Amino acid sequence: MFKENKGIILTGLIIGIISVLLVHFGNPGNMGVCIACFLRDMAGAFGLHSAETVQYLRPEIIGIVLGAFLMGVLSKEFSPRGGSSPFIRFILGFIILVGALMFLGCPTRLIFRLAGGDLNAILGLVGYAVGIIIGIFFLNKGFSLKRSYKVTKVEGYSFPVLNICLIILLVAVPSILLFSSEGPGSKHAPLMFSLVLGGIVGVLCQKTRLCTAGGIRDLIMFKDTYLFSGFIAIFIGALALNLVFGTFNLGFVNQPIAHTDGLWNFLGMVVVGWGSILLGGCPLRQLILSGEGNGDSMITVMGMVAGAAFAHNFKLASSPKGPTTNGMIAVAICLVLLCVISFMAIEIKAKVKMKGDVSV
Repeated sequence: MFKENKGIILTGLIIGIISVLLVHFGNPGNMGVCIACFLRDMAGAFGLHSAETVQYLRPEIIGIVLGAFLMGVLSKEFSPRGGSSPFIRFILGFIILVGALMFLGCPTRLIFRLAGGDLNAILGLVGYAVGIIIGIFFLNKGFSLKRSYKVTKVEGYSFPVLNICLIILLVAVPSILLFSSEGPGSKHAPLMFSLVLGGIVGVLCQKTRLCTAGGIRDLIMFKDTYLFSGFIAIFIGALALNLVFGTFNLGFVNQPIAHTDGLWNFLGMVVVGWGSILLGGCPLRQLILSGEGNGDSMITVMGMVAGAAFAHNFKLASSPKGPTTNGMIAVAICLVLLCVISFMAIEIKAKVKMKGDVSV
């Protein structure tokens, strides 16, 4: 297995190490790379939410997108396309961020929390797997967001160009952005260090197709260990460096930016796993696809930004003190919406098949 999967295993080890290095040089605890948290911080930097402790334009996100873009162009895999149920994808991106901010982290941070000794993440991992299993059930029933189509190069380049503009903005005119003076948003590694390491993550993930949701999905559906081996390697790389730096802290309490409510850690990640399978990839994978020119993933990422902003404006996001009542209600609504979307996509497919309409 190692020989066949050595590329993605090496990628996972490097990403795990990069995450701990980012924390060592200033990022919040167990948050070297967290797509959900970082998109939330970026939404705050532009004033899309008013939570003053989580506002910072994260260079890691920009680096991931530009790294994926560069690798996509060099490998001739940059392929502008879109048109696959864009509004549903926006809604699913929104839903995933609500679930992630209930848990306080995306699937990559789930791995980093486990590697840092945070036992609360075990229930998050179980929830993530359960959500993926539910998603697989609907895939087997015929769930589909339909095919995508080739689009103009202008649309494909739009997201990478946007991210180039963001880094110019951060370097040249940071005064127009909002920055936290305390809390997670105030903790960050040096700008260029974060940008370069984010770029490395983007390059490696584009090359290997690394996806946390895809790893569990393929293991269950096809007994294929390729993507899952990357998942495990991230954990091993992060765990090893945490042990070296003495930042491994085994337990449920006193964990950085985490709460101990097991039920809502579980349910939050059920939402993330289920939504990721319907979308065809986890939040990290959506960023990589956006860098490759996939307009559907760009729409998904925008949905995530909107979800992050909404979650903090309406007090849906958890805190180290635990989940909020609004957040619990929101996660329950998200589960209902996932049910509706999942069943409706199957019904649409069935109707199309009955009518013999192959144009949809």
